[in-house]
Amino acid sequence: MEISLEGKTALVCGSSQGIGKAIAIELAALGATCILLARTEEKLKLAVSELAVDKFQQHNYAVVDFLDVSSLAKIAEEICQRHKIDILINNTGGPAAGLISSAEPIAFEAAFQQHLICNHVLTQAVVPSMKKNQWGRIINIISTSVRIPLDFLGVSNTVRAAVASWSKTMSNELAEFGITVNSLLPGFIATARLDAVATSFASREQVDKTVMESRMKLSVPAKRFGLPSEIAAVAAFLASPAASYVNGVSLPVDGGRTGTI
Repeated sequence: MEISLEGKTALVCGSSQGIGKAIAIELAALGATCILLARTEEKLKLAVSELAVDKFQQHNYAVVDFLDVSSLAKIAEEICQRHKIDILINNTGGPAAGLISSAEPIAFEAAFQQHLICNHVLTQAVVPSMKKNQWGRIINIISTSVRIPLDFLGVSNTVRAAVASWSKTMSNELAEFGITVNSLLPGFIATARLDAVATSFASREQVDKTVMESRMKLSVPAKRFGLPSEIAAVAAFLASPAASYVNGVSLPVDGGRTGTI
């Protein structure tokens, strides 16, 4: 099975920490050159320094704010002028927890731009060269709420579903060009995002956060939180030549928690 990514260039969003960083580390270990996108330059520099360079890769980064779509579009255009992007990892932090009935309309607008619109802008930037080369991988990091909405994550549930539908539609349009578009649906993964969600859940239920975390773990058949590296391993497979006929899927990586087949 061919999973080498030597000679490929990956654009990895939200890659200064958590799942995005873990994916960049895994892709680099397989030989890819990685360009990291995130908001904090200090964290980006540190992340780049942790990437493998066994295949003489020259990794780089760009500072972006996924709430500033016009700036992102400009940066994406500049990157694509200098690099042939083979792999795009769409990934960014999720909206704040809360009841959908209490959410302000602006929260939906911001989340829609941060997730779906930014994914779309980046995809439009990388697709021309992918079409030219008849090869490309677009992987969207979403959430298991695509299958079953999660309590107290109303804005996130709504926007994530839109991204999943966008992803499936895009996969149908790009497949004939040798480009696959797939989505990963992380469950409870040990990241800063999960810590914030657990804190919010604990506050709502008026219990200690450690109690809430224990409850969350018990809801998972594996009885534990996942690791960012476990998401990264699946992303790496989808990004590889071995996954050439895997297209348009939304794949849960959640320890079995999602209650659907």
